[in-house]
Amino acid sequence: MLNGEQIGGKKKSAIHYDIWNIKYLTKFKWDDLTDKIAYKSAIREQKLNMAMSAAKREKDFYLSKVEKSRAMTEIDERMKKKRKIQEESGINAEPAHVFPPRVVRQFRQKTEIKNEVSQSKPGLSTDVLASVSV
Repeated sequence: MLNGEQIGGKKKSAIHYDIWNIKYLTKFKWDDLTDKIAYKSAIREQKLNMAMSAAKREKDFYLSKVEKSRAMTEIDERMKKKRKIQEESGINAEPAHVFPPRVVRQFRQKTEIKNEVSQSKPGLSTDVLASVSV
């Protein structure tokens, strides 16, 4: 009944001459609309959580490798000090558990093979990793 009628109100009102544009939608329920919006927001939240967990895993992996490297460096320094003290004191008797010096291998970087699929996927930005707090 209201479709095509003037909205009305006082003549000085900004909407006085506007017209109602109302359509009756059969079998339409507001719950359907709100469910769809809630579903989309849940999917967005899930994707965000997955991205954050992937960033956290990468950060934890990197930090564990840094810690491991620091520990190995400290072990090497202690072994060097121990050898230096033994040389200065004149004791050349090496204990049986002395480890050989660690060999650091250098590998040439291979060129990256770019795939069309990998180019279309966006990578993790450094902003995401910077915003993650422990």
